[in-house]
Amino acid sequence: MSGEVLDFDNPWRPIYEWRQAAMWGTASVGCVAAAALLPLPTSFASVSAIACGFVGLYRAYTAWGRQEAKSKATNTEKQFITVQEVIDLGKNAAKTNKLWLGSGFQWTDIEAVKMHALIGGGVAQQLGRQASENDGAYWLHSLAREENNLIDMSLLDGHTLITGTTRVGKTRAFDLLITQAIARHEPVIIIDPKGDHGLAENAKKACELMGQSERFVYFHPAHPEKSASIDPLCNWNRKTELASRVAALIPSETGADPFTAFGWKVLNDIVSGLLATGKKPNLVELRRYIEGGPEDLLVKALREHFRKCVTDWEKKTSVYVKKADKNPKATNPTLDGYIAFYKEVVIHEFPNVDLAGLISTHEHNRDHFQKMIASLIPILSMLTSDPLKDLLSPDFEGDHNRVVTDMATIIRSNSVAYLGLDSLADATVGSAIGSVFLADMTAVAGDLYNYGIKEKKVVNVFVDEAAEVVNNPTIQLLNKAGGAGFRMFIATQTFADFAARLGDENKARQVLANTNNKITLRVLDSETQKYISDGIPKIKAKSMSVSYGHNVANTVHEEYVASYKEQATEAEADLIPPGVLSELPPLHFFARLSGGKTIKGRLPIMQ
Repeated sequence: MSGEVLDFDNPWRPIYEWRQAAMWGTASVGCVAAAALLPLPTSFASVSAIACGFVGLYRAYTAWGRQEAKSKATNTEKQFITVQEVIDLGKNAAKTNKLWLGSGFQWTDIEAVKMHALIGGGVAQQLGRQASENDGAYWLHSLAREENNLIDMSLLDGHTLITGTTRVGKTRAFDLLITQAIARHEPVIIIDPKGDHGLAENAKKACELMGQSERFVYFHPAHPEKSASIDPLCNWNRKTELASRVAALIPSETGADPFTAFGWKVLNDIVSGLLATGKKPNLVELRRYIEGGPEDLLVKALREHFRKCVTDWEKKTSVYVKKADKNPKATNPTLDGYIAFYKEVVIHEFPNVDLAGLISTHEHNRDHFQKMIASLIPILSMLTSDPLKDLLSPDFEGDHNRVVTDMATIIRSNSVAYLGLDSLADATVGSAIGSVFLADMTAVAGDLYNYGIKEKKVVNVFVDEAAEVVNNPTIQLLNKAGGAGFRMFIATQTFADFAARLGDENKARQVLANTNNKITLRVLDSETQKYISDGIPKIKAKSMSVSYGHNVANTVHEEYVASYKEQATEAEADLIPPGVLSELPPLHFFARLSGGKTIKGRLPIMQ
């Protein structure tokens, strides 16, 4: 028999050690009885009894360990933890630059071989029917000794993707990660399309327990009376960013069709006009001049330009206005006169690209103009209807009780912003709100990356049901925001959700490729299972086969021949088979971390 065969041991075989322990125990008792009943030396009997007893205890200890492993395989109880306990665990872990992620163990080829042995021999046959009747394969968590999962914090810089079907623990994972980020005094931004009340309450409770209740900022369209106002167009480096931020919301298969391009140009012209007149761009102002036309804005912009560049401009323009007034086709003589004066006189000495763009928008064929911006108007209408008019375009005067903030302020003040999108009530509007917030964060990340601050600040961004809000700025955020200190945590049910949202499988793969850490709870989608499994190196799984044989002699002169054969073989196998991901119990997960470490863990429910 080869040494390889001797080393192989099926951990799920029947526990023969109980029988051996019983036999050695019986032998120990027999030695004592023999010394008492027979004329044997007492010292020899005592030594024999002790020796047999020690061997019996060793066999019983081995049997107990195997029995305990089998009993843990059917343990289905859930763990619970308080917010304060998570804060304390997070603080202690942060002292060594670690993150606490529930309890579990490192998943290696040792645990994988045990798993394959159990699956190969039949779970119900080796552990009993109870193990296969539970809501998931709880036995997976019994393959090694459980301890606290502590993850190196630097791994989070590569962003994290959390996948799992409904009601298996994605939001509960967010609870633990968010509470620890709060405990580390880092800014936290939570984008929650479905509006999980527990997620908001736990974040608020964590701030209160830290004695920093003022850090919590609550945004929710369904509760405008207690919601903060957040202006998504407040932060920008170049004014073209504002047009891109809104144009990204235009439905498009490619993102570069003529409607999107034309919508961007109109938005950029209006933004330039607003800035030229000293007006702060916001969604309400954009809607006003796109729906009603840019004429009023163009008049104000031309006057401002004339005032700065032309002496005695009022007298000089009056001649052109009077001339335009005599034209029976003129609908706005003042504007027509100003445009004529600019084109004939001012443009030669004081040209202005922004004014030229706004004039071309004004002079564009009105019917064609309305057709080209037909997809832009509904978006602006959604984002400026009540109550979003005050929530996304704050322009309050005098006394008011509403909190008014923006993404840059939230980050600078280490705030914890919960952004509920109310997508269950109105999925289209919720998706638009989330997308424009993510675009705003991309601008802030760019500002931090280009100009930075003296002390590097870590910004934690959590996006639940990410497929409902992901857009091109989100890909930029994943791809480039790591250098600005952003740590992204995005949760989804399947990878196909990204492709459906972005309309392009290649862009969906960009999202996946920019997340270095994958935390996978129960997944039912076969493509997602295969993506997770294929990204992990294969292992060599051992298996043993036993065969018996005998040959009955035909005549008395021939010998009887019998044989016994044990053979251990190795075959390539998955470290985590795709099908196993569909059998994970609620709150149980596999985590594949940047650098190649794999963890099997389970999450407690935070109360």
